[in-house]
Amino acid sequence: MLPNTAPTLDSSVSASELHRIPSQSGTAFLMMKGQILRVTDPMGEQVSDLFALDASDHGSYLSSGRTIDYAAKYLLSVGDILYSNDSKEMFTIVADTVKRHDFTLTPCSQRMFEKLYGWVGHHPSCFENLSIALGKHGVSPDRIHSTFNIFMNVSFDANGTVAVHCPISKAGDFIELRAERDLLCGLTACSAEGSNNGTLKPIDYQIFTA
Repeated sequence: MLPNTAPTLDSSVSASELHRIPSQSGTAFLMMKGQILRVTDPMGEQVSDLFALDASDHGSYLSSGRTIDYAAKYLLSVGDILYSNDSKEMFTIVADTVKRHDFTLTPCSQRMFEKLYGWVGHHPSCFENLSIALGKHGVSPDRIHSTFNIFMNVSFDANGTVAVHCPISKAGDFIELRAERDLLCGLTACSAEGSNNGTLKPIDYQIFTA
């Protein structure tokens, strides 16, 4: 574990221990309603995939479709709410130094590397890492759907073509999300070279309790 060096934004919030997710790996953890998750890019230009399920009902999970529909936009930042597939509030974004994230693409997977890049042999992926981490909490891989891709820089042109660009996050940039329910969360340091400007780096996170 790393020492707690990130500043606290609100004096009513006490900082937890700072955790580091090594490159091309993932973790899972529980959050209680009202707690705040801070995800930090410690070195810059690194994506992190976030997935979450209701802690007591794994049939209720993070939904990009519901969220984008209710927000009427696909670029989400401070004040926006992330919803579940059954239209319940899961997270509220309460702080964001980057303001450029993606909630349209699924987590990178072995099949994605094979189909898009002609990869031969095993490649670490966010889907695999989420499956392993969440599997320890009884979540089967088929429960893992589109992730909130923190710091991922995705655009759509007038013809609807999708492009993945270099993240604009710099070292120390972060986002904070408040849990609106008790949640089981999976979080990764993304394994896709193309999403991270060709380099693969760690991700830091903390959980704050009001």
